[in-house]
Amino acid sequence: MAWRILHWACRVLLGALFLYSGYIKIAQPLQFAAAVAGYQAVPETWIWPIAQYFPWLEVVLGIGLLAGWRLRLVAGATAGLLLFFTVLLTVTWLRGIQANCGCFSFDDPISPATIARDSLLLVPALYLLLERRLKKALAGATAKRGAPTPPAPTA
Repeated sequence: MAWRILHWACRVLLGALFLYSGYIKIAQPLQFAAAVAGYQAVPETWIWPIAQYFPWLEVVLGIGLLAGWRLRLVAGATAGLLLFFTVLLTVTWLRGIQANCGCFSFDDPISPATIARDSLLLVPALYLLLERRLKKALAGATAKRGAPTPPAPTA
């Protein structure tokens, strides 16, 4: 039962966050374009296309997480995107660039707190990606000790 609660909590948390994050960027593309430009990480000609199309990827991932469609694939893409965000935030902060995160609002400057927040979001994404392996590993470990095994994973 605890596995199911954890599974659903991870899906709902990440799915809702990605839907919200994508929605605010779609609703305010000029502010998101300014946030993208603030990172000083892409050529100017890429800023507007990124600002227009990238938020839709977040929305699709959010819907995929909530719907459970091809969950391991969606969780892997989500983890990859979060890892990319975390690296980008860290590199921008280490370069001393005063930029707006643009993750969940447009008044959130990049700081160790924003880097930590995005890093922590990797945990539920990685759990969803590796859930079957974790359950199998734990089932094998508890079987060796003679303890009852957890229920089989459900997708």
